[in-house]
Formats: sequence, C-alpha cells, structure tokens
Amino acid sequence: MTTRSDAVGFELAVLCAGGALAGLLHLTGLPLAQALLLVLATYLLRHLYLLWRLARLIQRQHRLVPPFPFGLWGELYRTVGRYQQRSRKSRKRQLRFQRRFREAANSVPDALVVLSKSQRVEWANPAAAGLLGVHWPAHEGRCLSEVCAQSGLGDYLDAGDYARPLEVAAEHDQSIMLSVRVAPFGERKRQRLVVGRDITKIYHLNMIRRDFVANASHELRTPLTVIAGFVENLSRSASTPDSHKRPLSLMEHQTNRMRSIIEDLLTLSRLELEDTAHNLTPVNMPQEIDQVVADARALSAGDHRIVLELDRDLLLIGNQSELRSAISNLVFNAVKHTPPGSRVRLVWQSDPGGPVLQVSDDGPGIAPEHIPRITERFYRVDKARSRASGGTGLGLAIVKHVLSHHDAVLSVASAPGCGATFTCRFPRASGLSRQSRARQASPLPPQ
Repeated sequence: MTTRSDAVGFELAVLCAGGALAGLLHLTGLPLAQALLLVLATYLLRHLYLLWRLARLIQRQHRLVPPFPFGLWGELYRTVGRYQQRSRKSRKRQLRFQRRFREAANSVPDALVVLSKSQRVEWANPAAAGLLGVHWPAHEGRCLSEVCAQSGLGDYLDAGDYARPLEVAAEHDQSIMLSVRVAPFGERKRQRLVVGRDITKIYHLNMIRRDFVANASHELRTPLTVIAGFVENLSRSASTPDSHKRPLSLMEHQTNRMRSIIEDLLTLSRLELEDTAHNLTPVNMPQEIDQVVADARALSAGDHRIVLELDRDLLLIGNQSELRSAISNLVFNAVKHTPPGSRVRLVWQSDPGGPVLQVSDDGPGIAPEHIPRITERFYRVDKARSRASGGTGLGLAIVKHVLSHHDAVLSVASAPGCGATFTCRFPRASGLSRQSRARQASPLPPQ
C-alpha cells in the first residue's frame, strides 16, 4: 500500500523525468521553450484525463476499486473510494433503520398520520385506514380535513392547543369512538403527528359507570329522605327514651353524611354528562366568593381566620353554578381539614397568564405522595380525619371537572406541616373587567 510520501515522490520523479526529456529534445535541435511546453502539455493532459475519469465514475456512481493510478491521483482515488465505502455502509444502516421503523409503525394498532406544515398527508400507517379513513400513498399530498371529515378535527388542528385529546366518533363508522392527539415535530415544530386511538370500550365502560352512579344516586335519594325524616322526628320526640337518643343521633349524622355523598355524586354525574360550553355568562366572582366565605364562616363558627384579597373589578366568563360549587368545595375543605385557629387565605386576581383563584391555608399540609391522587373520587389523605369532619371525598373531583369545563388547570403546592395552596388558573380570554362588561352592556348611541 502506497503512502502519501510515496505519491509525492512519484510526482517529483515524473517532473524530473519530464525535465530530462525536455533536455534531450533540446539536444536534438528543438528549441528549449517548445520542448518544455510539450512536456508540460503531456503532463497536464494526464491530469485532465484522470480528473475526467474520476468525475465520470462518481457521476455514474461506480465503485472505485484497484488498480488505482500512480502518484497523487492514486491517493485521491483511494480517498474517494474510502468515502464511498463509508457512504454505502451509512446508507445501508439508514435503510435498515427505516425498514425497522416502518415495520414498527405498521404494527402499531393506533392510527399514525404525518402531516406537513400545510396539514397535508405525508405518510400514514395501515391502521389509519381503518380508524381515520386515511390511505397511504393514495391520499398523499391531500389535506387531512378533506380526507378525514371528522367533526371538529379541522378546528382542533387549526387551534394549535393540543394539551387535551379530541374525542369524536369515526365518520365512516359511528360505533367507533376515537381519541385523537396531535404532536408537533420536525423543523420549527411545523409538522404534525396525528395519533388516533380506538377508545370504544373505555368510552362505553365510562358511560355505563356514569349511568350507574347517576341512577343509583337518584334512586337512593328518595328512601334516604324518608329514613332521615323518621330518624329526625324520633330523635327530637319527647316520648323517645333517653337510652335511644344517642343511637338516633348517630343515625341522623350518618344519614346526613350519606345524603351529602349522594348529592355530590349527582353533581359529578351532571358535570360529566352536561356540556356547559354554550351556557357561559359573565360571573361576578368577588360576589360569589363573598357568599361562599359567609357560609364558611358560619361553618367555622369563628374558629378560623379567613383573609380575602380580591380584585373587585375582575369578572369571569363561565357557568355560575359550577364555579360556585368549585369555590365552595375549595374553601370548605380548607375549613374542615385545618385545626381551629388556622388561617385561610383567598386570592382572586389576574396575572399575565389569565385570572387566578388561589385558596391557601396553614394547616397540617399534604405529603407529596398524595398530591397526584387527591382529585380522585373518594380518595382521602387522612381517612379518619376526613370522616370526622364530614367530608365525602368528592369535593376535589368536582373542582377538577368544573375547571375542565372552563379550560382551567388546578395545581396543588403543599408539604407536611407547611399548609396547602390550591391554585386555579383560567384562560386569559375568560377574564373580563367590570368596565369592559359595562361597555358591552351599554346600548349604542343613536346615529
């Protein structure tokens, strides 16, 4: 194998030989200038020929294999040959990876559709044909909203807010429920990956669960009301023996607790089944907070110090009854689950992200392992304390559903011994100042 020094030595030897040849030609009577020009022209033609040959081999994608020319051109041919070999290996590796990716994507049961920045189909896996009706490559280059006429899909893609999935019935088969998620990717996040998942079984199970809870709670309400009425009459009757009053008092307490659970379950069922997106009106949040705080002070009987920091000019576009339920659950929880003498602080204000409702206390706090689950139904951090305080374990679940209807987010910050802070962040567009409300309500001046 020749080295670069050998190639340089060969070129120098060729130049020396050319000089000697020019000298011989000059001795035969040829002028020295013409002899040198003839030798240099021959040397240059050799370089041009080797350059043309190399360019032709590269253009035709031929492999450069020995024997190679001598000198520096041989070194150049070997270098290009090594790059070709590396390129072939890299290309084989890419093709192998691409094939494995295609096989993996084709085996995924969920629909996968890759969209360009103009929302046109670039690729789709086989599952997309059955779930979304997108066939690749037949629909390549077509706009997804034209190929897949799912209700609300076009608006969902245009909105750009993909934090929550879109649940729709398949257009080609109404018995299939789909959960559609979109993830931006690619250069500057301009492309879109659409993932459609069949959630028909989960959807029907949730429907059965909601119907069962709603029907069971509704059917239990009437007999429980009758039982509560008789127990209350017996416990307050003068003819009731003293030995029976304590059991009747306990029965009355547990009956009232069951009634609270049933009412909360019915509230949850109504929140899950109803769509309140079209029942939104300007809500006077400071007024609603004042009314809830008045009830909370009556519940506390003066044992808690409730502090208010309210922006009296800030209103909220939402559902009044649902927002009242969310506020009351947060405030009542703070009163019920903190010892006497604790401070409860309510803040209603606007920050750059939008309106914010914050309820904090200086009670015993919540351990970190409980925070991800406190919005689950019937989940209690301290079961004994919750039952003693009359909690149903459904309050934060109701808050979560109310905020979901208002496109808001609930965050919890707490630590043992440091109290707890519940923060509800509403979208910026839902905030409304009192002056803006007055301008909207005022009639137009006559022309």
